[in-house]
Amino acid sequence: MQVVSISSLKGGVGKTSVTLGLASAALAAGTRTLVVDLDPHADATTGLGVRAQSGTDIGHMLKNARRTDPVANVVPSGWIRRRRQNGGRPPVLDVAKGSAYTAIYDRPDLGKRDLRRLSTLLSRIENYDLVLVDCPPSLNGLTRMAWTASNRVLLVAEPALFSVAGTERTMRAIEVFSNEFAPALAPAGIVANRVRSSSNEHTYRLEEMRTMFGDLLLSPTVGEQANWQQIQGAAHAIHHWPGESARNAAGVFDQLLDGLISSGQVRDRVRR
Repeated sequence: MQVVSISSLKGGVGKTSVTLGLASAALAAGTRTLVVDLDPHADATTGLGVRAQSGTDIGHMLKNARRTDPVANVVPSGWIRRRRQNGGRPPVLDVAKGSAYTAIYDRPDLGKRDLRRLSTLLSRIENYDLVLVDCPPSLNGLTRMAWTASNRVLLVAEPALFSVAGTERTMRAIEVFSNEFAPALAPAGIVANRVRSSSNEHTYRLEEMRTMFGDLLLSPTVGEQANWQQIQGAAHAIHHWPGESARNAAGVFDQLLDGLISSGQVRDRVRR
């Protein structure tokens, strides 16, 4: 089971949108996936069509990590109801739903015992191929808790000055954190999001990112999607949304998911 944290230390770059795009691709591919919504804003939970009253939220699961049964407390994404079945095993896209309660752990002085709370929960599940952890845009306790539980970190950045600088800082933070707390942790790559091909600034910053990060800058990039807010507000998977723009974006996430899973499998074989 691969556990991937989707992270950015700068807010507003579309980190949750990338999480939802990868979850949509996983559902379309039949990859058994769990989305853990660690962001106290719980936007991924809303976008996945999960009702607020359903299931125990991840914050309360973390509080009782040694006693909580995570399998019994995750809930199916609302997207499942909209996906037609064509035989084979039923699709699995479950959600450990977010809530503001998780903020009790989002502090800079979280100790090693607390950092292992998510690892403790995930150690008791085995029926998923992939776990996507949507992190808050900070390097406080929740992000470090996610990194402790993860095999890899997928970074999200816009091709803009402050976002590129923030990504460089995040790469350094991953290196420091892995040396101290999680020696098996590695970057999965960087997704350039909200790219406008007509923008000279974006073209320049993408070239800058290629120079700075090399092969860690993933291809394809994710173009600016004008109707993302509408899609997420309707709690739909992008693979279910009509129109050529959504189909093109769905194809991008299919390629990113395939690369993410394939590179993780290669890394696991090398480690063994």
